[in-house]
Amino acid sequence: MSEKRRKEIEEKRAKLAELRKARAIRNQEPPDRRWAIPETKKDFEDFVDKIVGPSKGGVDSEDFTPSSSMPGTPGRGPSATLPTRSSDSGRGSRQSDIPERLSFGGPVTVGSGTDHVIDRPLTPRGYPDLVTFEQELFELPQKERVVYNKEIQTTLVETEPSQDYEEEVRQRIFREKDAEAEKLAREKELEDISVKLDQEIEREIRDLTEEERASIVGAPEFLEFVEQSSKIVQRALNDGYDYIRDYRIGTESGGDDSEGKRVKRVCEFWDERYVKNRSITDIDWSPKYPELSVASYNKNPAALNEPDGIVAVWNLHLLERPEFVFHSQSDVLSVTFSPFHSNLVFGGTYSGQILLWDTRAKHLPVLKTPLSASGHTHPVYAMQMVGTQNAHNLITSSTDGTVCSWLVDMLAQPQETLELIHHGHNKTGEVAITTLDFPDNETTTFWVGTEEGNLYQANRYDRAGAKAGLNQYDVYKGHSGPVMGLHFHPLVGPVDFSDLFLTCSVDWTVKLWRAKSLAKPSTTPHALPPLYSFDEADDYVYDVKWHPSQPAVFGTVDGSGRFDLWNLNTDTEVPVVSTPVGSGRAINKLEWDRKEGRRAALGGSDGRLYIYDIGDMAIPRESEWTDMQKTISSMMGGGQTNGV
Repeated sequence: MSEKRRKEIEEKRAKLAELRKARAIRNQEPPDRRWAIPETKKDFEDFVDKIVGPSKGGVDSEDFTPSSSMPGTPGRGPSATLPTRSSDSGRGSRQSDIPERLSFGGPVTVGSGTDHVIDRPLTPRGYPDLVTFEQELFELPQKERVVYNKEIQTTLVETEPSQDYEEEVRQRIFREKDAEAEKLAREKELEDISVKLDQEIEREIRDLTEEERASIVGAPEFLEFVEQSSKIVQRALNDGYDYIRDYRIGTESGGDDSEGKRVKRVCEFWDERYVKNRSITDIDWSPKYPELSVASYNKNPAALNEPDGIVAVWNLHLLERPEFVFHSQSDVLSVTFSPFHSNLVFGGTYSGQILLWDTRAKHLPVLKTPLSASGHTHPVYAMQMVGTQNAHNLITSSTDGTVCSWLVDMLAQPQETLELIHHGHNKTGEVAITTLDFPDNETTTFWVGTEEGNLYQANRYDRAGAKAGLNQYDVYKGHSGPVMGLHFHPLVGPVDFSDLFLTCSVDWTVKLWRAKSLAKPSTTPHALPPLYSFDEADDYVYDVKWHPSQPAVFGTVDGSGRFDLWNLNTDTEVPVVSTPVGSGRAINKLEWDRKEGRRAALGGSDGRLYIYDIGDMAIPRESEWTDMQKTISSMMGGGQTNGV
């Protein structure tokens, strides 16, 4: 027998016991309250139909069981015990257990959704004895009843974890626990280390003594670091580039006619620490870096502990101080960048020494000439580098008439020495050279200006028709005072004007000359007058320079502190632009930049280096060379009277 069937039988036995108990209770009630029990089966069925209505397929004990828990059932007391049926659909038989007697008394109430009350009293008719019998009955198949359970409608799944899964979870928990413990231990260790470091730092931090501070600040490594890093910062701060410029906005068209002729000051270099109470003696532009310029300075009479002469390299992006500073034991009177080695700077001194500085080295010169008779023993006011990349020499001249040729990598003694002597001088035959220049593409013949005011042509070597040394017969006479500047026309453009040169003097004049052809040297004394004399200056004219790209333009500086810009194609009588420079003190030197010629460096006697921009005047027109030819022709036609 299945478990389900056994359970049903147990439930039926429990219900039967309950019915028997109820019957026993009813037997104890008074007879007047009992029901009249039908005597026959038909009467019993009719009685039940009256109470609950007609039944289909009989009355099932599960469908109608008088109980005290159902609404409408009689209370404890007189009760009716109804017949019960039990069916077994599997066997096709029915077994009925009928109580021995049913007692009815009093009103009957049956709960079936509506209460039915029978007021008619039932008269008891005795207590017949009932017997139990078995009878096989035919029963129609019942309609299957579907029971709905609200609790769970899903398939049961075994939720108990497997042993492997439990072990995996256990191991993972152990690993996480170990990792957390390791992390906490590492954090604690780092915290301990941090605490120890803080304690060590606190013990180490202390105020330095004055001696310790001085030793740190005075360390060469510290000074070099501060020097280099501060230069970088100052270059960035001095950069005048407009970083917020809007290129979508066009510049305004038009403007006055004089806009392109304006001379504007770009900047001014001066450092009180180095150049106070000093004057600029010479200047030059770097051949490789257009923003670098160099200036030489004489002695500061108020500073006995400072070097007598210095050379400063200035940077257009570093205005407050020089990029490099070089020292000399004597006043530096002339300076030049090497056109073939951008890091080398040459200087000529008042003592006659030639010095070589390297921007990669310190303040002192890396090479210098000895103070001996083999070199210069008088002030060196002029020097120039001639030759090519593979074969070049440094030509220097001093006021004793000595011209020396030096190899760049050997200054122990000159490669060549030439003494310029003029026998026509009254007291001495020496020619006191104040300035010197070579024409373009010329390395042998050069011209010199002297303290007496005359100009001479000289040769480094013997050449056809001329000997080495001074040409005593061709004398360029015109100045009445020492010649301060001499410059040949640059070899640029379609027309060659390289035989023209300009000179300036303390006689307040600037003169234009044409060099005599070397193919026809003179054999007798012969004075050569200038082509033209510019007499506009009101003070000593200290320097004059042709513009490097504009054939008819040149500039002059004088003792009144003026910078005059001349254009021979525009006017030969007055400068096109005359600009006062600085505080009005004398301007000693002038030098155009080598690239475009837009900027001019002006060296003042107050130690300040001024940079000026001439704007569009530096851009030549196509007709400039033709116009210049016409101008020179007109000067040659009437220049004799003007030049004398």
